[in-house]
Amino acid sequence: MTVTKMSWRPQYRSSKFRNVYGKVANREHCFDGIPITKNVHDNHFCAVNTRFLAIVTESAGGGSFLVIPLEQTGRIEPNYPKVCGHQGNVLDIKWNPFIDNIIASCSEDTSVRIWEIPEGGLKRNMTEALLELHGHSRRVGLVEWHPTTNNILFSAGYDYKVLIWNLDVGEPVKMIDCHSDVILCMSFNTDGSLLTTTCKDKKLRVIEPRSGRVLQEANCKNHRVNRVVFLGNMKRLLTTGVSRWNTRQIALWDQEDLSMPLIEEEIDGLSGLLFPFYDADTHMLYLAGKGDGNIRYYEISTEKPFLSYLMEFRSPAPQKGLGVMPKHGLDVSACEVFRFYKLVTLKGLIEPISMIVPRRSDSYQEDIYPMTPGTEPALTPDEWLGGINRDPVLMSLKEGYKKSSKMVFKAPIKEKKSVVVNGIDLLENVPPRTENELLRMFFRQQDEIRRMKEELAQKDIRIRQLQLELKNLRNSPKNC
Repeated sequence: MTVTKMSWRPQYRSSKFRNVYGKVANREHCFDGIPITKNVHDNHFCAVNTRFLAIVTESAGGGSFLVIPLEQTGRIEPNYPKVCGHQGNVLDIKWNPFIDNIIASCSEDTSVRIWEIPEGGLKRNMTEALLELHGHSRRVGLVEWHPTTNNILFSAGYDYKVLIWNLDVGEPVKMIDCHSDVILCMSFNTDGSLLTTTCKDKKLRVIEPRSGRVLQEANCKNHRVNRVVFLGNMKRLLTTGVSRWNTRQIALWDQEDLSMPLIEEEIDGLSGLLFPFYDADTHMLYLAGKGDGNIRYYEISTEKPFLSYLMEFRSPAPQKGLGVMPKHGLDVSACEVFRFYKLVTLKGLIEPISMIVPRRSDSYQEDIYPMTPGTEPALTPDEWLGGINRDPVLMSLKEGYKKSSKMVFKAPIKEKKSVVVNGIDLLENVPPRTENELLRMFFRQQDEIRRMKEELAQKDIRIRQLQLELKNLRNSPKNC
């Protein structure tokens, strides 16, 4: 009888991504002199597309963010124009995946706003948004565009609600009301038919977004979830969080059974939040810690061990957040498979980091660049709201990305009215959230009271005049 001994030595894996390395851009290709926000909210405060880089900035009153054309690298002037229409701090910004000059922002002022950036970037401060979306009764912490449908936007507020906005009409069309605390993260599967969320109530949820029905729910007591990401079409979720011993941890889940994670892996004992980024084309997972200078990366497979460590990009400068370039904005001639834009707050610096697969050949590497989601939406808002699901419209990166989107955003004409979703008026009796807002509301009400008093005084005078005229008419000789 032969006994097979188990070897605890890690097995060698042949992978085309095992030698991927991170390359930091030269200083002249970085963005310098940027007053990056000091807000402690756990977001990236950065959004990138093939034309613009947007960064949330520190501002004295209200909230603002910079929008810089990508070719305008180097030092940014202190008086560079900003997008500054919000009355509170900006907490999240996201570019429309199908129209590259449209960006959504959300703020502590409870609003979500849609902005249209002019060709060539801003020439002066922008205060007027294309659309102002009011529906949350507390500050709004997250915005996410639907991955396959044009003009569908999701927003998550501190009122524990997720609102689905149809921007064709400029109104919320659905409300997801299944959370009992603040929503920390939202992520979609490939076709946008499922939404997964992490919440401060320590629960991980998989939700059917149109009905708001919770399909799966995990109560994560041993692994306190912070961030979640769908792993493409693998029917897997990956979460980052904290173990019961306060160590940073990742967990892999089957999206159809959240009763128990497939694997849990300790990362380290640091305290910063772990941001996960997944590249469905290469099946690579990147883990970047807030306040760290390092980015770890792994390869994910559908079979055990599921998660294979590749390497770590190391840097002494701590990152506050990271923006990610869409796939069609990468340099395929340099075999670049991912690009981060790292926010270094202490230096006021945005530093591009390219993840590169080392190859000797200069020809197009089809094995690392499969067809990838492009810039054409697969669905209209009405089709998606009507129950249709469709995979993203794919594009090849072989010719290099040249085509600009032909789509144009048309803002609906809106009247001031109540916002009713699921029979609830979301704007009725909205209480103030901050001391500044309380003061603004107080002064606004004082102005309104003053105006109404003046109007009342004028009406009193008019009434007295009419009474005198009536008295004169009665006492005139003709009536005798």
